[in-house]
Amino acid sequence: MDSNAVCWFEIYVDDIDRARAFYEAVLNQELTRLDNPDVDKDFPQPEMWAFPMDKRPGASGAICKMEGVQAGGNSTLVYFDCEDCSVEQGRVEEAGGKIVVPKMSIGEHGFISIAQDTEGNNIGFHSFK
Repeated sequence: MDSNAVCWFEIYVDDIDRARAFYEAVLNQELTRLDNPDVDKDFPQPEMWAFPMDKRPGASGAICKMEGVQAGGNSTLVYFDCEDCSVEQGRVEEAGGKIVVPKMSIGEHGFISIAQDTEGNNIGFHSFK
């Protein structure tokens, strides 16, 4: 395999507008509407807002609102790449989220912090400084 193991992620939310505002404020990035032109009428069509993506290694993904799928309570933790994770951590509470684990060293692997978004999902931030 010539790529990272993860190629895409979706963070399920209950209030797409609130979640979009949270992620745009904390990450200081604009999310883009992601529509599926090939709609399968037997499959519920989610509303998705994608994080910035390009062809570099790593994964991109989207926040997603879909009938029958609730937010929060999941066991998957997505880490967002940051220059200094304390910057994104510093925006969390003002954007309506909560700090779960403040910035901490993970030795030679850099630093992490963990937050909870407005929908009850835990997310992580990772940096090398």
